[in-house]
Amino acid sequence: MNITIYLQEAAQVSVAFIIGAIIGLEREFRSKPAGFRTMILICVGSCLYTILSKEVGGDSTDRIASNIVTGIGFIGAGVIFKEGITVNGLTTAALIWVTAALGMAVGYHNYPLAIVVAGMVVVALFVLEPVQHFINRFHKVKDYKIRTVELGNNFNTELEDFFRYHGLTFRCMKYTKENNDAIYLYRISSPDRNYDMVSQFLLNHKEVKSFES
Repeated sequence: MNITIYLQEAAQVSVAFIIGAIIGLEREFRSKPAGFRTMILICVGSCLYTILSKEVGGDSTDRIASNIVTGIGFIGAGVIFKEGITVNGLTTAALIWVTAALGMAVGYHNYPLAIVVAGMVVVALFVLEPVQHFINRFHKVKDYKIRTVELGNNFNTELEDFFRYHGLTFRCMKYTKENNDAIYLYRISSPDRNYDMVSQFLLNHKEVKSFES
């Protein structure tokens, strides 16, 4: 093989390294599961597999590309976890997916597209964060998972009376029994986002065993 081709491929992998490092820095800064080194390895690995698929040629090119996507899906699923009633890691999983795609774009010599998309990713991660916080200020819905001692007697009636008294909009999403405890899932909307009084009510209620929000 011509030395020029080796140099071109080395340059491709180097570009993938830089793109992965830029994205990984943001994840590392926020102490996310897939950080600096992980994003570099994902981007470089996807680029390398793409280069090798082109060298193999034939019908293998599409198969290798599809297998990269499948493998990245498993890695992305590994960083998504449920904490209480919220799901975390979706942004990191999406970043893993797009980082692999960027590595593939570099592997196919599509530098303009890789640069444009990498720029969009950086804007989404850094520039749009204040916009997201601004939007979240208008998000007035919160979920509560409440476990009561035994069946809670008249707990749900007292809780809903409390909501009505304070002008809170509510909906009982789910009601289940586990062992001898009752578990309620309420979705609450507060016009002024004052959920501290709800937490205080639950903390002071003698029939509440635990709650998550």
